[in-house]
Amino acid sequence: MTRERIHLFDTTLRDGAQTTGVDFSLEDKKAIASLLDRLGIDYVEGGYPGANPLDTAFFAEKRTKRAKFTAFGMTKRSGRSVSNDPGVAALLEAEADAICFVAKAWDYHVHVALETTLDENLAGIRDSVEAARAKGREVAVDCEHFFDGYKANPGYALSCAKAAYEAGARWVVLCDTNGGTLPHEVSAIVAEVTKAVPGSHLGIHAHDDCGCAVANSLAAVEAGARHIQGTLNGLGERCGNANLVTLIGALKLKDGYASRFELGVTDETLSQLTHVSRQVDEILNRPANRHAPFVGASAFATKAGIHASAVLKDPRTYEHVEPEIVGNVRKVLVSDQGGQSNVLAELKRLGFELERGDPRVGRLLEEVKRKEAEGFAFEGADASFYVLVKRMLGEVPAFFDVERFSVSVERRFNAVGEMVTASEAIVKVRVGDEVLISAAEGNGPVNALDVALRKDLGKYQDLIQDLELIDYKVRIYQGGSDAVTRVLIEFGDASGDRWTTIGVSANIIDASFQALTDSMTYKLLKSGAGL
Repeated sequence: MTRERIHLFDTTLRDGAQTTGVDFSLEDKKAIASLLDRLGIDYVEGGYPGANPLDTAFFAEKRTKRAKFTAFGMTKRSGRSVSNDPGVAALLEAEADAICFVAKAWDYHVHVALETTLDENLAGIRDSVEAARAKGREVAVDCEHFFDGYKANPGYALSCAKAAYEAGARWVVLCDTNGGTLPHEVSAIVAEVTKAVPGSHLGIHAHDDCGCAVANSLAAVEAGARHIQGTLNGLGERCGNANLVTLIGALKLKDGYASRFELGVTDETLSQLTHVSRQVDEILNRPANRHAPFVGASAFATKAGIHASAVLKDPRTYEHVEPEIVGNVRKVLVSDQGGQSNVLAELKRLGFELERGDPRVGRLLEEVKRKEAEGFAFEGADASFYVLVKRMLGEVPAFFDVERFSVSVERRFNAVGEMVTASEAIVKVRVGDEVLISAAEGNGPVNALDVALRKDLGKYQDLIQDLELIDYKVRIYQGGSDAVTRVLIEFGDASGDRWTTIGVSANIIDASFQALTDSMTYKLLKSGAGL
């Protein structure tokens, strides 16, 4: 039997940006877009070009290789022609494969929010879609507040959906913007809409204000929709959006869906689902949800007792899917079997070929556990894990040894009487038989330390000349006045490679220094130095 295609549309970088406490940098957006692209998401909505400098810069070039890079914006304003609307112009100028217009589908909002007529709103939908189609863009129309609008005035809500479809929209997306619709309502309403717009052109955009966003998305699929919008880890305003990570797991692995539908996410990329989920949290400097379906650290964890006993005999007794399929790991807390599996999976992902039972795997597992107890988390710091493995295998040459460093921060008046804060660092490094002392000023103590460390590494200096510190994040691992600080530093080089390292200490400078030296070591290892 031929399986039907479900198209996944990710709005993490747009709707997810409305999450309380989430602020994407340009580098964050690039990194997450790349993760989504490799995972197999069909559409990556990057943001709202023209609305803010960050999104405009993000759309200066296409950021995906396989996924359709999608720009978001409003349909044309009432009282303007589509050719004279700056918002529509910004969308058409963006380096995007597709455009997602948001349009009002609730007559109440048309009157109150837009302060225009129902007919003018319909004309705005048609004109905007036609303008984007004329420029060769694929078009989706998010029918905002569709379900509330349908309940209030089904005829008008349907007319909005039909206007988008008849004007040439590839996708007409029914939005539960307030998140208050329940699965049985979604099923009934989507089934009615398919009588006017084919399910092959219908999508669902669900918010989680009733905890039903994933269930509502699946209900829409059952009723005929073939396009799902959501976010990684359920990010989004208020209670969040439909969690694409959970939806991917259900659609790929549950019998009622896997046999009927096909996704852009392959079996191979599905094995990276846990890694992608956790890496996004690390990029955003957020703790991962341990209890998240499929990918949470506790999703396949069982404590001692009758459950653990049964799992040890046959995991199917208490597991609905095999954790390795989604890149997660079984944890029976009376056994280290799960830990071995986890380490082996990470080693394989990073290119190390060690077999189960190799005593080095056990030693590495113990070292990882020790470091995690101190506050290290390697999920978002692949480079530090790589260096750790290389050290455990005895494959890290003695590139350099930092004998001492000092950092000073001074607040003073400058020559024109302004109060400024100055930072200076001194680093003493031994490279072979050569002792090198470097000093540098910087924009803050970490920058000064970074500049001083990289100022002179003797015979290795040419290999680190192109290093660039891209991002720096700090998280408090344990609270209180004696808090342990976790630092993540992202570096890049002229080749375009990027990597992240981690440092942990009660002293933020010491934690930063650990991450900095790991980055240097990683760069030298990858450059083949010392071989």
